[in-house]
Amino acid sequence: MSVKINIADEKTNQSSLNINITPSEEPVRVAVIEEQPVNFKLKLRSALNGDLIILDHKDIDIVVQPKSKKVVTFAKDMMTDAVYGAESRLLEYLRKIGIINYDSIQGGNIYGSLEGTLMESENLDPVKSTLLGISEWMKTEEPYMKAVSSYEEMEDEALIEPDNKDSTDLGDVPQAPEKGSISPKTIFSPYLYGRFTY
Repeated sequence: MSVKINIADEKTNQSSLNINITPSEEPVRVAVIEEQPVNFKLKLRSALNGDLIILDHKDIDIVVQPKSKKVVTFAKDMMTDAVYGAESRLLEYLRKIGIINYDSIQGGNIYGSLEGTLMESENLDPVKSTLLGISEWMKTEEPYMKAVSSYEEMEDEALIEPDNKDSTDLGDVPQAPEKGSISPKTIFSPYLYGRFTY
């Protein structure tokens, strides 16, 4: 529905504010899961206490806690700006589609974690709806994860197999019993002499 607001003109000095709610002609997306089966894939594990741990994302682990009705996100390896961005995007996405309460997104009790509380529902199972919402969000994250993976592979290839432009041949270095210009055998060797000077 759209909201139409009429404000009185200054010339008439009317201070009344009229708000009319009129039906919108635009289609509204309603997140309702019908009774037909919905198929989606997630890399998911169940903890001993029943928590569902989703490991699909490159930067974060997602934990759905059915008993406490929460979604908690943790950094996979180390806390960075990319981790916080992914956590924030997930919880904002779940908030926008109506799975997490608007005022419940907050930092968790573990460093770098974010959490949100699931909404109550009489018609739908909140945990199943949350898993479906997370799988839909994971589809939006695929381009980002592919770009990061391909960039990391490109960096590895540049280090392991550099091309002619980024590498220099050392040539053949002949073998010798001693190498370099500083001999460690002399009495005034910098290695021995400098040992006791600060």
